[in-house]
Amino acid sequence: MSAASAASRRQHRQAVSRTLRMLLPHLGEHKLLIILGLIALAGDVAFRILEPWPVKFAVDAVTEALGAQLAETTGLAGDVTTTVVLWALLLAGIVGGRAVCNYVSTIAFAKTGVKVVTRLRTRVFDHIQSLSLRYHSTASVGDTSQRLVGDMGRLQEVAVTAGLPLVGNVLTLVALFVVVIIMNPTLSLVVLVTAGLYFVISRFSSPKISSASRATRKGEGQLVGDAAEALAAIRVVQAYGLESVVASSFAAGNATALKAGIRARKLAARLERSTDVLVGISTAVVLGFGGWQVLRGVMTPGDMVLFLMYLKIAMKPLRDMAKYTGRIARAAASGERIADLLDEPVEITDPDPALPMGRVSGDVAFYRVTARDGHGRELFEDLSLHIPAGQRVGLLGPSGSGKSTLAGYLLRLADPDDGAVLVDGCDTRRVRRADLRRNISILLQESVLFASSVRENIRYGRLDATDDQVEEAARRAGAHEFIRALPQGYDTVLGARGDTLSGGQRQRIAIARALVRDAPIVVLDEATTGLDPASRALVEASLRELTRGRTTVAITHDLSTLQGLDRILWLQDGRIVEDGSPDELLADESSRVARWASTQQETSPRESPEAAAVDGTAGVPAARQRAEDPALDERANA
Repeated sequence: MSAASAASRRQHRQAVSRTLRMLLPHLGEHKLLIILGLIALAGDVAFRILEPWPVKFAVDAVTEALGAQLAETTGLAGDVTTTVVLWALLLAGIVGGRAVCNYVSTIAFAKTGVKVVTRLRTRVFDHIQSLSLRYHSTASVGDTSQRLVGDMGRLQEVAVTAGLPLVGNVLTLVALFVVVIIMNPTLSLVVLVTAGLYFVISRFSSPKISSASRATRKGEGQLVGDAAEALAAIRVVQAYGLESVVASSFAAGNATALKAGIRARKLAARLERSTDVLVGISTAVVLGFGGWQVLRGVMTPGDMVLFLMYLKIAMKPLRDMAKYTGRIARAAASGERIADLLDEPVEITDPDPALPMGRVSGDVAFYRVTARDGHGRELFEDLSLHIPAGQRVGLLGPSGSGKSTLAGYLLRLADPDDGAVLVDGCDTRRVRRADLRRNISILLQESVLFASSVRENIRYGRLDATDDQVEEAARRAGAHEFIRALPQGYDTVLGARGDTLSGGQRQRIAIARALVRDAPIVVLDEATTGLDPASRALVEASLRELTRGRTTVAITHDLSTLQGLDRILWLQDGRIVEDGSPDELLADESSRVARWASTQQETSPRESPEAAAVDGTAGVPAARQRAEDPALDERANA
C-alpha cells in the first residue's frame, strides 16, 4: 500500500465524516419523516425477500404436473392451472406491496433530503454574511456561490438518489444473505465471496474517485469565479480588447476541470464494470452448480430458480452500490467544500449579554486604537480621536493610511487589535451589531443598488418606511424628478447594480436610502469621486441635506466635498498628524492639507462654478483627484 493511496483513503473518510457531521444536526428536525421512511424501507426489503417464493412454488407445481419426481413436494392437490394462477396473483400482490413501500420510502427520504439541504443552505448563507471583511476581501465570489448553489445541489441530489437506495441495498444484502445461508450454505458462499470482492475493489476505488471529484469541484469553483470576474468587468474587457486574453484564461481553467471530471468518471465507470463482471461470474457459478444439484435430486427446479432470483436481487444492490459509490464520493467532495466554508471563523460576533442601544446622539470616539493590516504591517498605533455629536469631519490622508478601515471599525465590520470604538460612550463591542448599525448610514464611492424597484432600493434604508416617507426622502435627495420620469416611476425595476442609471442618479438614490434611514451618524466614503461636475454639484447638494445636524465622517480626496465641514483631519503613519478647521489648515501653507489642495490646483483643470469654492474660500477649484494617485500622496507628504 503506497503512502499516497493511504493518504487518499484517509482524506476520503475524513470528507465523508465531515459531511455526515454537518448534516446530522438537521436530521433530528425530521424524525417522523425518517421513521416513516425506515418503516416503508423495511417493508420494501421484506417484499423483496418474499417476491421469488411464488415463482418457486409455481415452477415446482408445473414440474410435478409434468411427472417429475421431486425431492420435495409442494403438497398441493387439484388443478395445476388454478395453483399457478393463485401463485401469480400472490406474486402480483407482493410486487404491488413492494412498489407502494418503495414509493412511500422514496418520498419520505426525498422530502427529508430537500428540507435538510434547504436548511443547510440557509445556515451556510447566514454564516457567509456573518464573516468579516477580512474573508470577503480575499475570497472568490464565484467560488463561494458555487459552493452555496452547485455543491449544495449535488449534496441534495445524492441524498435522494444515492443515500436512500444505499440504505435499502445494505439491508437487502444482509437479509438475503441470512436467507440463502439457511437455504443452501454451499451456494451462499458465492454471494459472500462476490460481496467481499466488491468491497475490496470499492475500498481502493472510492478514495481515488473522491480525490478526482474534489479536484473537479475545485476547478469548477475557480471557473465560476473567473467567469464572474470577467463578466463584472465586461466594460473594461471590451474597451481594452481583452476578450481573447480572458477567453484563453477561461479555456485553460475549463480544460483543467474537464480533465479532472473525466478522470472521476473513468474511475466510477471502472468500478461499475468490475462489479458487472463479478455478478456475471457469480451467476454462472450458481447456474452450473445449482443445475448439477437439481440433477442429483438435492434441489428442486423451483429451488434453483429461487436461488437465481435471490442472486439477481442480491447482485443488483452491488451494481447500484458501485454506481452510487461514485456519486457519494462526488457528494463527499462537495460536502467537504461546504464544511470548509462553515469552518471559516466568525470574527465579529454579538456579545452575550449585550447592552441595550437605542437611538444615539452621535458622539463618536476612537480610544487608543492599535491594529495591523492584512499583511501584518502596523496600521494604527495608539490612535485616539473624538468627534462630538453633530460635528462634520473630513478625513484625508495618503492612500492606504487606513481611512476606510476606521469607518469599518465604527460600523463593526472589523475590530481593531487593541483599543475601543465608542458611540455615546458605549463600547461598540458590547452592543448588538444590528442596534449599532441602525444608528449609522453609509454612502460609498460606488453606490450599491439591487435588481429591484427604485422604491424598494430606497426602502432598504429602513424596511418599515411608508411610500410617502420613501418619496419624501427622494425629494430631499434631489431624485424625485428623474425617478418620476422613469418608465414606471418608483416601481421601475433597475438592472443589476443599477447600471441602467447614470452615476449621479445612482448616487442620489443611495442618498435617499440613507435619508430614509434617518440615522444620527453618516459615513461618506469617497461619495462624489468619479462623477462629472454637473452630477457632482447635484449630489453635493443632496449630501448637505443628508449630513445636516448629523455626526459626519467624510472620507474624501475631493476638495468640493469639504464645503461646510467643521473640521479636517489628516491621517498618516497610523496617527492624526493634522487637526483643524478648513479655513485654518488651508490658510497654513506649511500644512499637508494646504499642500494637498495646491497639488490638486496644479494637476486638475478648472471646473464648473458651482463647485469652485471650499467653504467660501476663493481660488481653490473643487477638482476631482483620486486617492489612488501616488503622485498626489508623495507631493502632499513632502
